[in-house]
Amino acid sequence: MPIRAPGRTRRGRARAAALALAALLGAAVPGCGAPADPGAAPTPVAATVRHSGGPDTEAALHTAVRRLVAGGRAPGAAALALDGGGTRFASAGLADVRTGRRIHESDRFRAGSITKTFVAAVVLQLAEQRRLDLDDTVEEHLPGLVRGQGNDGRKITLRQLLTHTSGLFDFAGDQRVARRLAGPPGASPLTPRQLVRIAVAHRPQFAPGARWHYSNTNYVLLGLIVERVTGRPYAAETERRVLTPLALRGTSFPGTRTTLPTPHGRAYAAQKGARHRHTPHERAPGDRAPRDRTPHDRTPRDVTDLDPSPASAAGEAISTLDDLARFYAALLRGEVLGPAALRRMRDTTAADGRYGMGLFPVRLSCGVTLWGHNGRISGSYVQVVATPGGRHVLAYRLNSDVLPPSAAERDLLKAEFCRT
Repeated sequence: MPIRAPGRTRRGRARAAALALAALLGAAVPGCGAPADPGAAPTPVAATVRHSGGPDTEAALHTAVRRLVAGGRAPGAAALALDGGGTRFASAGLADVRTGRRIHESDRFRAGSITKTFVAAVVLQLAEQRRLDLDDTVEEHLPGLVRGQGNDGRKITLRQLLTHTSGLFDFAGDQRVARRLAGPPGASPLTPRQLVRIAVAHRPQFAPGARWHYSNTNYVLLGLIVERVTGRPYAAETERRVLTPLALRGTSFPGTRTTLPTPHGRAYAAQKGARHRHTPHERAPGDRAPRDRTPHDRTPRDVTDLDPSPASAAGEAISTLDDLARFYAALLRGEVLGPAALRRMRDTTAADGRYGMGLFPVRLSCGVTLWGHNGRISGSYVQVVATPGGRHVLAYRLNSDVLPPSAAERDLLKAEFCRT
C-alpha cells in the first residue's frame, strides 16, 4: 500500500496508516486552510476552450486555477466549467513531475467521496420506485449487522445514513484498519461488511438522529443495502442506473483494481510535514480546521497505484472532470431523480444546514449558494459545485491529497460564480 513507510516502528506504521485512511476518505470545504505562498515561482498553464462566454471568463478561470498550485503544495490542478456558453477547461502545473506532462481534460483520477452522491442518487431512485423506504431501518435490510457497543440497526433509518445523522463511528479512525493497511503487501482487502463490523465495535457518537457527524460507515452500509435490495453490487447498479443513461464513460468503480484507466497522469502525496498532514479529524462540510504552520517538504511521493477497496461505496470512484460536471448538471436539472426526491437530497434540516443526502451547500460571499460534494483520497482532491438548477457547473481537482490554499479555492469559486 502507498502509505507504508520503510523504517518506521510497527506502532508508527499503524498510526500512520490509520491517519492516512482517515484522510483518504475525508471531506473538506472551500474557504479553509492556509493562504497561498505569494512568492511561489510561476507554474506552467494550459487552457482549452471549446465554447466560451468571452475572453474575460476564460482569463478568470485560467488565473484562478494557476493559484491552486501556487506555492507548490500540489504539482498540478485543473478545472472544467459548464455553463450557457459551453465548456471551458484550464490546467496549471504538471500531471507528471518526471516527464513534464500536463493535465489533460480526459484524464482519469480518483474522486473519493464524490462517490457518495452517486450512491445517494441510486438509493433515492429505489425509494421513488418503492423498492425501499427512507424510514426503513438498517435492520430490515441487513439483519444483525449493526449490533453491539450500543449500536442498534433497529433504531437507525436509511434517511439517517444518507444525512450522516446515524451516530455510527467512522471506521476510518480505527486502529485495526490501520494494522491491516500497515501489513505486508498482498494481504486480503477489507470487505464492506468487515468495515461495518469494525465501526460497530466502537460506541456510537450519539443516539440516531440526535445530531450530525460525517461518517463513511453510513455510505458503506448504503452500498450494502443497494446490493440487498437489487441483487447486484452497488457499483453495477450505479452503472446501470446512472453511468450508462448519462454516457459517463470515464467513470468507474474499481473494486480491488489498483491501477487507473488510461489516460491518466500521476497522483501524489506530499512528504513529511506537508500541509495535507493526516489527522484523525479530517474536515467535513461545515467544519473549519486551524491553520497548519508545519514546514513543507516540496518533494511529492507517487501514490498513483493503490487499493481503493477499503473506501468502497464511501469513496472508490474514478472519473473525469467532464463526467463529474455532466453528472451534477443532470442531477440538479432533474434528469436523475424526480422533483420530490431532489428536494429531499437538498434538505439540510437534519444536519443543521451542513448536509443533505449526498450533497451539501456551498455559500459564497456574493450571495450565491451552490450545491455539490468533494472528495479526497490518497493522491487526489476534487470538488464539484453547481447552481441549484444545474445550468452552471464547476469541477476542479488537484493531483495531490494536499488541500488547496483557502484563499485560492475561494477565489476560484468567486471568479466563476460571482461575475457581474
